Amino acid sequence: MTEHPILWSLIGGGMAFLSTSIGALPAVFSKTLSERTRDTLLGFGAGVMLAATGFSLITPGLETARQLYESRWTAALLVSAGILGGVLMIRLLERLVPHEHFYKGEDQRHDKVRSRLWLFVMAIIIHNIPEGFAIGVAAGSGGERGFPLALGISLQDLPEGLVVALALRELGYRRRTAFAVAAFSGFVEPVAALIGTLIVGIAQAFLAWGLALAAGAMLFVISHEVIPECHRRGSEMRATWGLVLGFVLMMTLDYALG
Repeated sequence: MTEHPILWSLIGGGMAFLSTSIGALPAVFSKTLSERTRDTLLGFGAGVMLAATGFSLITPGLETARQLYESRWTAALLVSAGILGGVLMIRLLERLVPHEHFYKGEDQRHDKVRSRLWLFVMAIIIHNIPEGFAIGVAAGSGGERGFPLALGISLQDLPEGLVVALALRELGYRRRTAFAVAAFSGFVEPVAALIGTLIVGIAQAFLAWGLALAAGAMLFVISHEVIPECHRRGSEMRATWGLVLGFVLMMTLDYALG
């Protein structure tokens, strides 16, 4: 993986894209999913993302920065700044791009936008950018953590694709449209992965910053979008168990395969 980071970033991003498409397939045959099941799946995805943020992004980011600057304080401050930068990046993207949250209703600041479907597409793309970027940065770091991260994100993209497609079906969109939108939303992941790899490939000095930036972006999505959504219908305990299981699975994959 060290010799072909761009190839491996595209493979990892492609895995996530394929998983999103496969996850959306059941929506072609079914229109509903129980709220408890949906919240459990969302919690599972949050757990995978949370573990990936800690073990596959922040930890190697700190180690890379420490080796580069030979100071734990400098490493901690650099990664902290990168995390904050990632949060601000996705927050700015949210404010600038018209979008509609998965279940939270239309963003009233953009009432001139005609198509609700387009708003959903933009929301899903914003949600998936940090995942693809994280895969690309990990691949650009030399690959040791690239594969388990890509595998973990692909696993959480399975229920995510299903939840998004079923949400569109429940809003009245046709089966093919719901599947196509959910599947297409995953296409941004190999694109974002390639961008992440190219950025850290310019100079290794950007590697620690890139890992931290991806971590911050992921943390924003987890806290701002996924956890509030799976806790708002009264299934907090199921969502919590899903989160714990997702976290443990991703931690195991990262340690065993990394």
